[in-house]
Amino acid sequence: MSTQERKTETIPAWKREEVEDIEAFLDRYDSVGVVSITGIPSQQLQDMRRGLHGTAELRVSRNTLLRRALEETDEGLEQLTGYISGQVGLIGTNANPFTLYQQLEASKTSAPINAGEVAPNDIVIPEGDTGVDPGPFVGELQSVGANARIDEGSITVMEDSTVLSAGEEVSADLANVLSELEIEPKEVGLDLRGVYADGVLFEPEDLELDVEEYRSDVAAAASSARNLAINAEVATASTLPALLGKASGEAKSLGLQAGIEDPDVMPDLIGKADGQVRALAARIDDEEALPDDLQDVDAPAADASTDDQETDDTEEADADEAAEAEEADAEDEDEDDDDNGDGGEALGDMFG
Repeated sequence: MSTQERKTETIPAWKREEVEDIEAFLDRYDSVGVVSITGIPSQQLQDMRRGLHGTAELRVSRNTLLRRALEETDEGLEQLTGYISGQVGLIGTNANPFTLYQQLEASKTSAPINAGEVAPNDIVIPEGDTGVDPGPFVGELQSVGANARIDEGSITVMEDSTVLSAGEEVSADLANVLSELEIEPKEVGLDLRGVYADGVLFEPEDLELDVEEYRSDVAAAASSARNLAINAEVATASTLPALLGKASGEAKSLGLQAGIEDPDVMPDLIGKADGQVRALAARIDDEEALPDDLQDVDAPAADASTDDQETDDTEEADADEAAEAEEADAEDEDEDDDDNGDGGEALGDMFG
């Protein structure tokens, strides 16, 4: 007989039934966690149960029975037994652990703090009118460390006053002052200690995410990946429209530069030719030499690089014309020399 069988036989029937119910609870959910319920009043705990209805279920029982049920499963849930201490319960959900953590954090509410409790964070009495009439309360405020005085018929806190640091114990006087001011410095809710899902054990620090920042990072990564795929010409359902648009633009630009008479290019070719004609017409001083529809036209606007190129082309043309003129002058001089006496003398030599 195994040790487990002997243990099962020695526990009362009601405990065995409770363990079986907990095991059935564990089997119903994809994610199971341990939550602390310390300090939560019974009424608020019931409200939290109702708030979880439809998304998660809270199961509270004796720690020994919770631990036994976790140990008797064969799915790794026994790892959660390390979180079973104090006032705890099991929580089950079919949502992922991140969603569960966000839900539990969002469900927390503020609550008063009692004398003898430890401050979870710095307790600050804020600056402003307390709404309390002049009386002994001003002395109570001052005794707990608040900078308070009577101002215009009311007790006023003159500046934000830190009256207790995180980790320090709340005194009875401070608890009374906070209650009078309706300051609730602590949060009440189910604190997730650990959750097991898909073979992985998560702790709260693993699940604490800035959702907006995470969403922004994912969007930025997706955008960068798409840009990289477009530049690398990797065809996917996301990049193909952009790649086709880019290829179409490049093909059209090539056709325009090469003067290809394609139906898609013709409008731009005609526009380009029209611009060149107008630019040429604007350079002609004698308007009478131009057709009527080209008289009084202005040259089309061009960017600086085009102007520079046209200037260079004009200078090169002028230089070529000058060189041609010099060559023509030289040929004329040679012809003049041939028409002079040297030619007659050559004929005389030939004929004696």
